[in-house]
Amino acid sequence: MRPGQEERRAGMTVLLAVLSALAVVVLFAALVFYLVQIIRTLENIGGETPRGYSSRSSYLSKIAFGVRAIEQQTGHLGPEVTRLNESLAQAAEGLGSIEAHLARTVEAAGRQEGER
Repeated sequence: MRPGQEERRAGMTVLLAVLSALAVVVLFAALVFYLVQIIRTLENIGGETPRGYSSRSSYLSKIAFGVRAIEQQTGHLGPEVTRLNESLAQAAEGLGSIEAHLARTVEAAGRQEGER
């Protein structure tokens, strides 16, 4: 090797190490920037700021409140629907027997009409 070539290599190694460290710093800065943007967006959508309570309501909390209200208002429907289904099944059986009776009546009326 030539006498100045070793010094150049050492200088180049230091320069590459500094540039690599700078690239890592820029990468982390971009990561922090975008994570802060994501957190701001999520706070607007779904919750209060972690620094304390504010008077504003989030969209997500309004939706959750509405869903809980619907759940409370419709909670009693489950047992009622089961009973309604049982009653409708009994009504269907009753209508089936009425249908059979009417079919026999129509058949008998048809026979009477044919005898005349």
